[in-house]
Amino acid sequence: MDENIGTMLAQVSRLLRRSFDARARDMGVTRPQWQVLGVLFFNAGINQGQLAELLEVEPITAGRMIDRLQDAQMVERRPDPADRRAWRLHLTDKGQRLLDELRPFAHETYEIALEGVGEAERAALMETLG
Repeated sequence: MDENIGTMLAQVSRLLRRSFDARARDMGVTRPQWQVLGVLFFNAGINQGQLAELLEVEPITAGRMIDRLQDAQMVERRPDPADRRAWRLHLTDKGQRLLDELRPFAHETYEIALEGVGEAERAALMETLG
């Protein structure tokens, strides 16, 4: 593997995503779905354009993802009080419950990835990356 830090981080990120995706897929959740839910958890009330920007996708793509999650009753659109043409995005209770079910999978994935790395080394890694 290339010793370039960018390449190394990209490879580690890809492997973490693949591992988590396999676990989430068993629950019937796709990567785009859990990414949207995760973004909305930390950014409740954002609009579709902001979501698209955070996910690095086109607004129309974000709109389709939102439509599917709204149909599944995991996300809801609420009117924007400042702009009657706009909608604000929020998790529903069902969406929140799904995220709560996915969290242990994320934790397990990180623990597997960091197996053999001591607490001090983990803290130093996070501090350095931060």
